[in-house]
Amino acid sequence: MAAFDDVRFFAIPMTTRFRGITVREGAVLRGPNGWGEFCPFDDYDDAVAATWLATAVEQCTQGWPEPVRDRIPINCTVPVVEPARAHEIVAKSGCGTAKVKVADHPESLAEDIARLEAVRDALGPQGAIRVDANAVWDVDTAVRHIRRLDRAAGGLEYVEQPCRTIEELVAVRRRVDVRIAADESIRRAEDPLSVDVTQAADVAVIKCTPLGGVRRAMRVAEAAGLPVVVSSALETSVGLAAQLALAGALPELGFACGLGTLSLLKGDVVRDSFRVVDGYLPVPAKPPTPDPELLQRYEMTGDRLTWWQDRLSRVLAL
Repeated sequence: MAAFDDVRFFAIPMTTRFRGITVREGAVLRGPNGWGEFCPFDDYDDAVAATWLATAVEQCTQGWPEPVRDRIPINCTVPVVEPARAHEIVAKSGCGTAKVKVADHPESLAEDIARLEAVRDALGPQGAIRVDANAVWDVDTAVRHIRRLDRAAGGLEYVEQPCRTIEELVAVRRRVDVRIAADESIRRAEDPLSVDVTQAADVAVIKCTPLGGVRRAMRVAEAAGLPVVVSSALETSVGLAAQLALAGALPELGFACGLGTLSLLKGDVVRDSFRVVDGYLPVPAKPPTPDPELLQRYEMTGDRLTWWQDRLSRVLAL
């Protein structure tokens, strides 16, 4: 790729299925400022993928704004797993906040409740629990399930994107006593800088990688006018560095951030991965450099390599 000094494609197995995938794929790109990452999910079209590429270009050519803090509080992430495994993940994480995936299928409520009870037991009474429904509920289902989950958790910090539309979020928020967080309603809006979620949510979940870079994500966060949580798009350490740079540069950061997701990958392209210590991750001064041996170990091959090469060429053309 002429636009970059080097491009390497990776395929890293995951510890458990997450967002419907078991292998995380993407590319790391080297420019004059170091490395960036391009990893949009398969179901995103080229126009959407272009903002993911813009984040990588910013990282490997411009760098990031100066940080105002040097470390970021992190929530551990609990995927759709059995209660015993959920308890283990939280107990080993060192985090005081847990984000729990729910609503994996239409009849999941009993499983979700059991998972939340295990998480509360692992966290203790002072820990914070948030859940993410990935916009699958209608309004009535959301209200009913949120009330049940709130009781099971001994209190929820917030519920992330319980429904798809802003209008549905407004309706849910009026009927429950739990904070609502907007994620997809912001980043999938036609113009994330102008979407109004102030009546629909109490918290804005901002993901730097799909929004086009740290600087643009900061503008989106400011425009949202809500307290912000920075969350991962399931990147390697190369891409996660941009998310940490965003969290480090935001003027205010009142919640733990969802950036401890490297635990969901069985490997990394960086030797010194970003691992949570005592509930925190550091804010990097510059992008990390991939390790040649790890790039070779997780090198993408075959038809998937061809597919990703073609995709990157198309998105570059945009």
